[in-house]
Amino acid sequence: MDILKTATDWAKAELFSTPFFILFGFLFIAASVGFWQLGKTDLARAYIIPTLVAGILLLTIGLGLFFTNKSRITEFETAYNKDASAFVASEIVRTKSTLKEYKTVVFKAIPIIIIVAALMIIFISSPTWRAISITTIAMMIVILLIDGAAYARIDTYQKQLELIAKNEK
Repeated sequence: MDILKTATDWAKAELFSTPFFILFGFLFIAASVGFWQLGKTDLARAYIIPTLVAGILLLTIGLGLFFTNKSRITEFETAYNKDASAFVASEIVRTKSTLKEYKTVVFKAIPIIIIVAALMIIFISSPTWRAISITTIAMMIVILLIDGAAYARIDTYQKQLELIAKNEK
């Protein structure tokens, strides 16, 4: 099994998924513009800023991940050619750390944020806070869906790395 190809394939898969953050960012910004231009009620007008903020955050996340993973592809080749076993070891450490972060942030913190936002919808009747809560829930669901798939990919990649490290010994 060629670990450089495996690492590169993983990074390319990440490059495929990060534009979804950008796409949803543009959709949230478009929704903000729509609420600004067409919103007649207080609740519709209350969505302008929350959807704009969510869109900007998703764009920032998407662009940051895209450029990070794009540069990672060339770094993989350099690190692998320098010392293949050190590359595998460093990737195992990195993927374990990333998986741990996913478990904490994506699978614990985001559901808690969704629950708090849902409770705010129920207990706070202000149109602004309802718009903030609903937009937060929508943004967190987008992040949860995209990062859930990313978690599965990096978990598979990490298992392949450990198999390679085991076979090298």
